[in-house]
Amino acid sequence: MATTVADYLLSRLREWGVEQVFGYPGDGINGLLGAFGRADDQPRFIQSRHEEMSAFEAVGYAKFSGRPGVCMSTSGPGAVHLLNGLYDAKLDRVPVVAVVGQTSRSAMGGSYQQEVDLLTLFKDVASDYVQMVTVPEQLPNVLDRAFRVAMTRRAPTAVIIPSDVQELTYEPPGHEFKMVPSSLGIEWPTSVPDDAAVRRAAELLNAGTKVAMLVGHGARGARREVEEVADLLGAGVAKALLGKDVLSDELPYVTGSIGLLGTRPSYEMMSGADTLLTVGSSFPYTQFMPPLDQARAVQVDIDGTMIGMRYPYEVNLVGDAATTLRALIPLLKRKEDRSWQDGIQDKVARWWETMDMEAHVSADPVNPMRLFSELSPRLPDDAIVAADSGSSANWYARQLRFRGNMRGSLSGNLATMGPGVPYGIGAKFAHPGRPVIVFEGDGAMQMNGLAELITVSRYWKTWSDPRLVVAVLHNNDLNQVTWEMRAMGGSPKLVESQALPDVDYAGFAASLGLRAETVTDPEQLGRCWEQALAADRPTVLDVHTDPNVPPVPPHATFEQMKDAAQALLRGDQNRWGVIKEGLKTKAQELLPHHEG
Repeated sequence: MATTVADYLLSRLREWGVEQVFGYPGDGINGLLGAFGRADDQPRFIQSRHEEMSAFEAVGYAKFSGRPGVCMSTSGPGAVHLLNGLYDAKLDRVPVVAVVGQTSRSAMGGSYQQEVDLLTLFKDVASDYVQMVTVPEQLPNVLDRAFRVAMTRRAPTAVIIPSDVQELTYEPPGHEFKMVPSSLGIEWPTSVPDDAAVRRAAELLNAGTKVAMLVGHGARGARREVEEVADLLGAGVAKALLGKDVLSDELPYVTGSIGLLGTRPSYEMMSGADTLLTVGSSFPYTQFMPPLDQARAVQVDIDGTMIGMRYPYEVNLVGDAATTLRALIPLLKRKEDRSWQDGIQDKVARWWETMDMEAHVSADPVNPMRLFSELSPRLPDDAIVAADSGSSANWYARQLRFRGNMRGSLSGNLATMGPGVPYGIGAKFAHPGRPVIVFEGDGAMQMNGLAELITVSRYWKTWSDPRLVVAVLHNNDLNQVTWEMRAMGGSPKLVESQALPDVDYAGFAASLGLRAETVTDPEQLGRCWEQALAADRPTVLDVHTDPNVPPVPPHATFEQMKDAAQALLRGDQNRWGVIKEGLKTKAQELLPHHEG
């Protein structure tokens, strides 16, 4: 049998090292589906419940593997469904290749069924590279470029293949005019910064007396170098949310997350710093950085298009984080005065004690913070953690202490609802031998998570380590938006938009053959986590949490909390519970702490 375009596509994916394609079938990719059958499902076709979930799974796979994720959809509605997941990849700078079907060439322009102008549709989300294959000889160059651009630009790319082209006999590009042969692979250079610029950066950093560092996911490969620079400069280190797993939270000078979801030590460190060093982060919220007229600053980023933003940096070093910091280290003078870093360490120690106290504040029935704090010391050193958007992201940012080789991520810049469970699935295919934990609000669970539990039930037996724990924060409220309405809009909770129907998440999971438990007693959380992390199958923890426990931002004062409480009296359905829980939670900062 002759090799078709679809057959060649799958063989080329295998040559690129692709082991699975996250997708959903449709007649626009029938030719490709037939090729999967002829290829003995190599690479594996992983069927999600919806194309958006396929894209999210590819993003999760790419985030946790460091390799491009591949997703596939049919034409028309299937292609449209990919968009949100691909935008998640675009905004978090993750390499994903989308292979998309299209109606036959003979029908194009005829307002045919499921005909959508896909080049226009993907023009923004795959702006770095989107192309349609119209003849067999075009395929290898288009596909190879899609992979190289995705990896180089850290972005989603799209390859569109009409259904009739998929079934044509494959012909390689020749050696004649207007043919474009291609090749596999890519070898990366080591990006070295300019020597003079490194010297200027060192002079600036050496002159500072109160140095703050901000690291993001671009510093993930530079852990040792970041630690050495922090020691030399006597600095504290804050982590952007996508960089939560860059440094261990057990390091005493690591202040944790920064921003609205961040910690008080990060906020106070930035407020007092006279020098800022940002490595591998495009953290967008300038108001959480030092005041503009107070600090001098240096930025290091491998991408020159993302450098020099957000803050008036005096030196902008384009280069790989580890290589650049290694060039910088010999020029840095170890600061003899350690009082700045010592003060940061004291505040960090007090913060973690406060977080534990807040997690143990009584609630009705379960304080959501305690769900996270009970897991934190029990996390395996090789755990992978995914959090969905919403209030679960607050507690992920503030309550979990990462260490060892733990990995973690969420939808950082798009902040879309619903990627938590598909991220977890992508993580399990990236690392089938590692435990994965997903934190999911009940809004995100109803939006996407319930359906993707079906995908979990289908594939979990293929994972060498079956542990995938989905913890649902069950409070029947779209809680993050409810709090944003109260705190930012000065509006009481709008029940019609915020209340959720009550669902038995554990019952649904159990019906799929997964392990499931409903939790209403906070004293049982430790046992629940231990059993889930020792289970022989995936687990869903349906944890009934109190929606009135506030996600207090790090810059909120006690007076501001009282002002917010007074605003609630204007008619919020949950006003008395909110006031009670808010005051109890904020009071933990004022209570005596252990000394030493």
